[in-house]
Amino acid sequence: MSELTEAFRRLKKRDVDTFPAVVVSVDKDKGTCVVEADGLKLLDVQLSAILDGNNQKFYLFPKVESSVLISPINEDINRLYVEAYSEIESLDLNIEQVQFQVDKEGFLFQKENETLKRLMSDLIAAIKGMSFTLTTPDTINGATTLLNNTAQFEAVENRFNQFLKGN
Repeated sequence: MSELTEAFRRLKKRDVDTFPAVVVSVDKDKGTCVVEADGLKLLDVQLSAILDGNNQKFYLFPKVESSVLISPINEDINRLYVEAYSEIESLDLNIEQVQFQVDKEGFLFQKENETLKRLMSDLIAAIKGMSFTLTTPDTINGATTLLNNTAQFEAVENRFNQFLKGN
C-alpha cells in the first residue's frame, strides 16, 4: 500500500468528517490553501464552502502555520474546505463592484473605482484649500465672508453620497 493510499485510509477511518490541519500556504487569488493533516499535504482546500465563479466572494485568509478545521463538501474527500480558523491574516469580501478588505495594515472600502481613502484625501485637500472672500459690509448685517471653494466641497459631498449608503 502506498503512503498516499495509507494516508487517505487514515483520513477516511475517522469517526467525524471534520479534522484538524495546519496551513502550509495560501493562494489568495484562487481562494484556496494547502494544509497538512496526519503527514499528508492536501492541495486546493477551499477557503469558502462554495466557489461559484461569480464576483460575490467572502474569504477569511488563515495565517500560514495556523490551525484550521477541514471538512468535506457533500462528504466528498476530494472537495475540502476550511470550516474554522484559529488565526486570520486577512479577510476579503466582494459583492459585484464593492470590495471590503481588512488586514494588519488597515482596511479598504472600494465601490467601483472609488475608495474611501481617496474620498477622505480629497476632503482634506478641500479643507486645506479653503479660502474666503470678505464682502462689503452693509449697515444691517455687517460684513460677511464667502467660501471660495464651495464647488470643491459640493463635488466631494456628491462623491460621498454615491459611495456610502443611508441618509
